[in-house]
Parts: sequence; C-alpha cells; structure tokens
Amino acid sequence: MPATTEHQLRRRLLQAALLLPFAALAAPPQRQQVEVWKSPYCGCCKDWITHLENEGFAVIAHEVDDLDAARKRLGMPARYASCHTARVGGYLLEGHVPAREIRRLLAEKPKAIGLAVPGMPVGSPGMDGPAYGGRRDPYDVLLVQADGRARIYLSYR
Repeated sequence: MPATTEHQLRRRLLQAALLLPFAALAAPPQRQQVEVWKSPYCGCCKDWITHLENEGFAVIAHEVDDLDAARKRLGMPARYASCHTARVGGYLLEGHVPAREIRRLLAEKPKAIGLAVPGMPVGSPGMDGPAYGGRRDPYDVLLVQADGRARIYLSYR
C-alpha cells in the first residue's frame, strides 16, 4: 500500500473515531411506546392517542370488544375505570392521563400499578376539543398503588 493511501486511510479512521460520539447526539431520541386497549367506537380515545403522539410518544392501539376483560387481565382495578387502558414502561394508565404526568411517572419510577383518571372528565386530554365548548371540569390524576389503593398524584383545577 503506498504511503499516501495508508496515510489517508489512517486520517479517515481518526476522523470517524472523533466524530462517532457526536453521531449519537444527532440521532433522533427513541420514542417511548404506549400500548392502548380501547373500543373501536370511542372517539375520545382516538383524541387521547393523538395527544400522546403530539407529545412524542409512539402509540400502538388494540381495539377490543370487552374493555373490562382487558383491564382486568392487565391488572388495573375496576374502580378506576375509564374508556381505555394503556401500558407504558411497566405501568398501567387508565383514562385520560395527561402526557406530563406520564413523563413524571416514568422519571420518578414509584412502586405502583400506574396512573388513573377515572371517568371521562371534560377538559382532560382527549376530552378537551371544540365539541366541549372550552369547558374544563376539575379532576384528579391518581397514583394507583400496588395494593390497589390510590392517592392524588396531581389535581387539575
């Protein structure tokens, strides 16, 4: 191999080695995946999924005919029921949980089943479109603990 070609090869390898750490910075971040179990007929569930996608989550939706059975199989207590159940990072989400609280849950990693917004409060993500005329009802995001009890994680007023 001629000296100039060997020199060029070494220079290219050195440049690549120096730039490699910066390549990871340029790569797009991995989107956190959320799996959602919902009725095929629920429009507000689709709106909540859109909220999550707009907030950077990757969503996989499973349409089921028996949401109660799916919720039970996943392990969310029925008393916190809403119109959809989701799973993210080893936690369950019930109802219209805001993306902000999902990110907080994933960062804090409490020992818990997950988060729940029981019912379908107007003003929560997915229940906040123009059809509701700007109405915002107060609601709580609950941290559902491993024993099935819950405490308020954050109140929206």
